[in-house]
Amino acid sequence: MEQFIMKTKVYLGEASLETLRDMGIKKAFVICDPFMKSSHKVDMVTDLLEEAGAEFSVFAEVVPDPTIAVVTKAIEQMLVCRPDAVIALGGGSAIDTAKAAGLLYSGMSQSERPELIAIPTTSGTGSEVTSFAVISDPEKQAKYPLVDDSMVPDTALLDPRFTVSVPPHITADTGMDVLTHALEAYVSTDAGDFTDACAEKAIRLVWRYLKTAVEDGSSMEAREKMHNASCLAGVAFNGASLGICHSLAHALGGRFHIPHGRSNAMLLCHVIAYNAGLETPGETAALKRYVEVANMLGISAGTDKATVHGLIRQIRILMNQIHIPQYITECGVDREEFLEAADGMAQLALDDNCTVTNPRKPSKEELENLYRCLCKGGY
Repeated sequence: MEQFIMKTKVYLGEASLETLRDMGIKKAFVICDPFMKSSHKVDMVTDLLEEAGAEFSVFAEVVPDPTIAVVTKAIEQMLVCRPDAVIALGGGSAIDTAKAAGLLYSGMSQSERPELIAIPTTSGTGSEVTSFAVISDPEKQAKYPLVDDSMVPDTALLDPRFTVSVPPHITADTGMDVLTHALEAYVSTDAGDFTDACAEKAIRLVWRYLKTAVEDGSSMEAREKMHNASCLAGVAFNGASLGICHSLAHALGGRFHIPHGRSNAMLLCHVIAYNAGLETPGETAALKRYVEVANMLGISAGTDKATVHGLIRQIRILMNQIHIPQYITECGVDREEFLEAADGMAQLALDDNCTVTNPRKPSKEELENLYRCLCKGGY
């Protein structure tokens, strides 16, 4: 038996933020990063709360790769203000902080979890519609994916105005995260017709609009379409889960602090080749699925494996056009240090929850070899 649950109410477009005024919020706890406060972008939210007569507190201490310490501090402030709504304004870090804080606050206060409203300001994580959150432990140099249905936001406001000022390199990184989400959901062992529909549309939108969004950030059409693609990919992987590209990226980002979307992008083509079995005789379960994606994008060749090679080639062309690096040394990481860390990162990736639904079951050695593919000139 399959199931497809869509809990989140999604409001789209430039007027979607105005919905906040009519939600009946009495006391809000707004979670964002310091830039959202210093740039006064958070005022777009708090002004609407004031108009609605709601009280609010702003927690502007979110950090990239949110830590256990930051989540704990947010919970402490929530216990003081007792909100009926938590509003997450930001990228995946802000939304993941709000998810984890809301979940733990509910248990500690022995009360219902406050309504969770997500307002993404980047087009990448899809966290506004998923039960996933990733929390970091700097001491262990590790990232921990959390999964709990109660962390799914109640409402998502996809207002593309927040994304217009996102720099090109972040637009590129987060856009490749969208593509990775959609591709991994599509080949997941838990994929179904409903998740496929969302993944397919997300892939088409990224293919059509990511390059434009990177090169012309003022294009509201491209920004809105990428925002929608991010959300659709989130819906897809919330139902189908992900695969080893994310498992590898979690460990890589935790160890070397490379942005998550960039980590995924650098690994993506190597993972596609592995899952499709391009280096082995015969066919893998994922090969036909990648062929379907390639054909959907107008890519075909004489054989299935040649077609997937063509898909990989076109993804690399896109990556070059939006200036995504291919090798670990281009990210300022020492090659020898990286190779020494590969064994430990491979074990973390093997143990990652995302590995469970990967279409091909990897060994630790195979995951370590995928890391080694990021070294220029081989290893």
